[in-house]
Amino acid sequence: MRNTAGRWAVRLHLLALLAKEPAHGYELKQALEQTFGSAYPSPNIGQIYVTLGRLEKDGLVRAVGVEQSNRPNKKVYYLTAKGREHLTTWVDEPTEGPRVRDEFFMKLVLAPLTGIADRMALINRQRRHYLSLMSDLNDLLSRTSPSDRVAMLLIEGAMLHLQADLDWLERCQEDLA
Repeated sequence: MRNTAGRWAVRLHLLALLAKEPAHGYELKQALEQTFGSAYPSPNIGQIYVTLGRLEKDGLVRAVGVEQSNRPNKKVYYLTAKGREHLTTWVDEPTEGPRVRDEFFMKLVLAPLTGIADRMALINRQRRHYLSLMSDLNDLLSRTSPSDRVAMLLIEGAMLHLQADLDWLERCQEDLA
């Protein structure tokens, strides 16, 4: 199950919330937002329900229909034993560390060989992108309550990663340009 950052990320987050207690889709969306605050790019409700459908198809959750008197019926989702096992495996695995096959570095080395791009232009474009992301994170940090420790740590972690990437760009510029 390695490399869960992409397609499995929301699935695993939902499984973790369902390990705590059964819930319907809207409750799961709210739980993500309450747990991570504004730092978490909350998926839309449609994505939540599509993901729950996939989890159900894979046997990781089961849905139970619940009748409601003044509203349409809803489905409450429960984590299955297979889902708990999947979640436990995810929690027990180390998270990927540094990326040796960094996409930008591959561009930096290969694009100039083709004559498509200049290394300095690539470095400067990437630096501008990282600085823009850092500015966005600073704005997000300024709008986040200091009491929201989870969101603060998430934002600060992203900023530290970006700063390391900016420092690494400087090193690339010194050695390659």
